[in-house]
Amino acid sequence: LNRGFTEMHCMSGHSNFVSCVCIIPPNDLYPRGLIATGGNDHNICIFTVDNPAPLYVLKGHKNTVCSLSSGKFGTLLSGSWDTTAKVWLNDRCMMTLKGHTAAIWAVKILPEQGLMLTGSADKTIKLWKAGRCERTFTGHEDCVRGLAILSEVEFLSCANDASVRRWQISGECVQVYYGHTNYIYSISVFPQCKDFVTTGEDRSLRIWKQGECAQTIRLPAQSVWCCCVLDNGDIVVGASDGIIRVFTESLERTASPEEIQAFENELSQASIDPKTGDLGDINADDLPGREHLKDPGTRDGQTRLIKDNGKVEAYQWSVSEGRWIKIGDVVGSSGATQQTSGKVLFEGKEYDYVFTIDVNESGPSYKLPYNVTDDPWLTAYNFLQKNDLNPMFLDQVAKFIMDNTKGQTLLNTSDEFSDPFTGAGRYVPGSSSGSSTIPAADPFTGAGRYVPGSALNAVVPGSGDDLYTGMGAYQSAAAKVENIYFPKKDAVTFDQANPTQILGKLKELNGSAAEEHKLTEDDLIILEKLLSATCNTSAEKPTAQQLQTLWRAINWPEDIVFPALDILRLSVRHPTVNENFCGEKDHAQFIILLLKFLNPKGKQANQLLALRALCNCFVSQAGQKLMMEQRDEIMTQAIETRLGNNKNIHIALATLTLNYAVCLHKINDIEGKAQCLSVISTVMEVVQDLEAIFRLLVALGTLISDDTTTVQLAKSLGVDSQIKKYASVSEPAKVKECCRFVVNLL
Repeated sequence: LNRGFTEMHCMSGHSNFVSCVCIIPPNDLYPRGLIATGGNDHNICIFTVDNPAPLYVLKGHKNTVCSLSSGKFGTLLSGSWDTTAKVWLNDRCMMTLKGHTAAIWAVKILPEQGLMLTGSADKTIKLWKAGRCERTFTGHEDCVRGLAILSEVEFLSCANDASVRRWQISGECVQVYYGHTNYIYSISVFPQCKDFVTTGEDRSLRIWKQGECAQTIRLPAQSVWCCCVLDNGDIVVGASDGIIRVFTESLERTASPEEIQAFENELSQASIDPKTGDLGDINADDLPGREHLKDPGTRDGQTRLIKDNGKVEAYQWSVSEGRWIKIGDVVGSSGATQQTSGKVLFEGKEYDYVFTIDVNESGPSYKLPYNVTDDPWLTAYNFLQKNDLNPMFLDQVAKFIMDNTKGQTLLNTSDEFSDPFTGAGRYVPGSSSGSSTIPAADPFTGAGRYVPGSALNAVVPGSGDDLYTGMGAYQSAAAKVENIYFPKKDAVTFDQANPTQILGKLKELNGSAAEEHKLTEDDLIILEKLLSATCNTSAEKPTAQQLQTLWRAINWPEDIVFPALDILRLSVRHPTVNENFCGEKDHAQFIILLLKFLNPKGKQANQLLALRALCNCFVSQAGQKLMMEQRDEIMTQAIETRLGNNKNIHIALATLTLNYAVCLHKINDIEGKAQCLSVISTVMEVVQDLEAIFRLLVALGTLISDDTTTVQLAKSLGVDSQIKKYASVSEPAKVKECCRFVVNLL
């Protein structure tokens, strides 16, 4: 009966329903591949092919996991009702993709490495590169439910608006396909071509060829949840009647005439609810009788309704067989489809019921979503809480739910469903994104005019290697080049200083400062002492008074603050100053201040000096601890400065990334490494300056040294293809050499 399919295993590992399944392709460790399943219990289970119990369970999502997609090198992408997608590698979460404002119903990893797609109930699709949102596609008028990849540059999406759209990665929608009469749940592409199949809430599977709906196959179930095309071109569909059906064009795989007849009988006995919109508005009195079926249809899948003995029947025309096939009886609006869950959508999720509640005559009405698996009392309680309504109504609302669902409740399977609203974790994407006006002025860099290859460029005091100086340009061409580049063990700092120039600028700007900001002569002397205490290795320790004066100076207005920031950049290398600004007591204001200067709309001189100050914080324990605690905030804000096309800013940003890589290499924090890789990949795309590229390569080498997981992640993000071009740079030689060492690890 099964024509080649037999049940091998019944796998179990979830505590509630399973909502998606995907295959992880074979690799050296698992030559037969793995199976991943996402569930309503918020978990993802990973199974081997021959064991009914999970190999491991991935935890991290805060709501139902409803879509999965696997990529190269063992990566898995998951989408959830919690509005986030997560990137997993083996058994670890690498990245969380935040930006959608409602459930993510569909995810796909694109063939070009590092690119991922997510489709959401917020009606948009987002393209992610190395974990950052690159583009948002808008056009669908309702929840996006499915995605399918056509090529490296094109993909398809289907949605609750009953349309399919074809998109280019670059952003434009090239075609819209109409044919379904209700939600489209699933879409799958035929191998090696652009034709595809879709299934939905209108009881149909539709086959699309050359952009047209070439065939419609009706099924004896209201909701056709999912479809997939096998390698041999057969189509598999799963529907709300719990049956999987396989359709084929191949004669030798076609079912027996008895099976086909049984399918047609089942179909003809199905009841069709006109409310679902499958058949348009129907007035039974106007319908013709059976004689209407004598005329042939005009196209495949055309439906015709007739009235026979007071009953309304639906028929569909089959071109291949040249006859009308009965696809069901049309029933009255009795709500006969309530059993097929997922009828009603509310805030991008499916519910068995969504009631409208009027609390009093004059006030607004409220929507109350409810599933038969929910506890009516808990739902009523949450509803009142959410809408700030009087708890006195609890009995009334719970009774209303029970009366209107005819007490249709299942045994309470899980109390985790308590809060069905997605309202809580609304993420506001990149609150500081974008940069419109970048002042073109050449920023003041104190004395730190970087002359690449100058001896003072950025040597870590006492760090025997001269990589960052361009000195000692490794003459031994004949000798085998050894890797002296990474893993880097110490932070790289910006030490170059011309105290006279900095103080001169400070005095000049102080002269024109508004009264409330003016520093006294004494203040200026105090800052001069601070500079000499921190720049020269004089025995004097910076005093509390000096630090208070510096704090006042770095709170100057944005247009004149830069010499004060330069004093901060130099003095934060001193343990006393580092402990004072980065220690437990005042670090919050310190970080807020520096992050403010990283705003891409602000002055480039401030961006540059704030980045350098952050790099220099890494020299002491207190600074490192603070930098690591605030990593997410700092990196997210710092990466925005890449857009200003200023080479000094790019070098400072690359150095900050390198200092993070040095710390992460020591503690092996995989999510931190993932974020750092994402930053490297994103910054590499815009940076031209080879000194900045060199530092990013050292950062990359340091991150992936002695860590196979990070190597896999770097490959799956496509970092290897991004850096290959630097292996052929002739000058400076360190870029080429370092690049080759990194490529060897990948």
